Amino acid sequence: MRKKIFGIQQIGIGVHDAKQAWKWYREHFGMDINIFEEKGEASMMLPYTNGKPVKRYAALAMNMEGGGGFEIWQRLEKSKANGANFRIQLGDLGIYIAKIKSRDVAKAFETHKSRGLNILGDLETDPSGNLDYFIQDPYGNTFQVVCEHIAYKKQKSVTGGIAGGIIGVSNIEKARELYSDILQYDEVVYDESAVFKDFRNLHGGDQQCRRVLLKHGAERKGGFSRLFGPSQIELIHVPGKEARKVFENRDWGELGFIHLCFDVKGMSSLKKECESKGFPFTVDSLNGFDMGTAKGHFSYIEDPDGTLIEFVETHKIPIYEKLGLYINVKNRPANKDLPKWLISALAFNRIRK
Repeated sequence: MRKKIFGIQQIGIGVHDAKQAWKWYREHFGMDINIFEEKGEASMMLPYTNGKPVKRYAALAMNMEGGGGFEIWQRLEKSKANGANFRIQLGDLGIYIAKIKSRDVAKAFETHKSRGLNILGDLETDPSGNLDYFIQDPYGNTFQVVCEHIAYKKQKSVTGGIAGGIIGVSNIEKARELYSDILQYDEVVYDESAVFKDFRNLHGGDQQCRRVLLKHGAERKGGFSRLFGPSQIELIHVPGKEARKVFENRDWGELGFIHLCFDVKGMSSLKKECESKGFPFTVDSLNGFDMGTAKGHFSYIEDPDGTLIEFVETHKIPIYEKLGLYINVKNRPANKDLPKWLISALAFNRIRK
């Protein structure tokens, strides 16, 4: 079957202590739905782990407001996973800011400010005039809170889940061969070069950069697309900068934003398309994966600068594990949305503390 992209499923976040980090993400970002958590060995990621399998704990957390999830990673074989040995700044190559959605950005800003969180600057506007602000978690990861009025199911949380990412690239036109063509972010919201006011409190934010915000022109349909909702990719290039890769001299699964993951259908068709356009699969689980109670098929490609993009074709996820209730989506029609009542039942997996 032809490829189908349902939306951003999750962003991978490497931390020292996943349980501690998840508690913070629940409290401040509302990421309280437990899709799965599992300890195991990442034996299929050898191209990115020096040829050696690594032990890890992984948990996928979501927010019923909608948006993608946080796949929270902790490498278990190291007492302390490595962060970058240089200060990551605007124009470096890779995912260095995750976008999270909010129906009321001003309210979210005031809430986070009142809690004494590490907000980088003030409430500002992006080049399209929409409110935004930047906030860092206690582990040095930066998030941009952006406006998105569409909510899957309104929650008490002032933010929802992942709405995209800010990705540093060396050549925007080349990067768009992946992001606009294969991943279908084909509509340009803005393409501007300047020193941007809302970037001024980011490391390197005082430099002139080219900033291109992309969105998908067509609404995503099928599967979990209504839960994931609309998303955007923002590509950043700083002319003349000697850019460094965010994961330079580090392994997959260490600290920071590891990958951006898309929920898809038609993996074999997607594989052929990626290969034909110069983005071959570097990892392919082939016979599927088993993340505890979640099952499916995953693969990875690299963007032109080596940033990892993951694809997951979901086969089964738990609805209410205690009663043995699961969603089996492997053979469902690709263009048919999952029933809202069924997706809403994921709330049975809410963690309240």
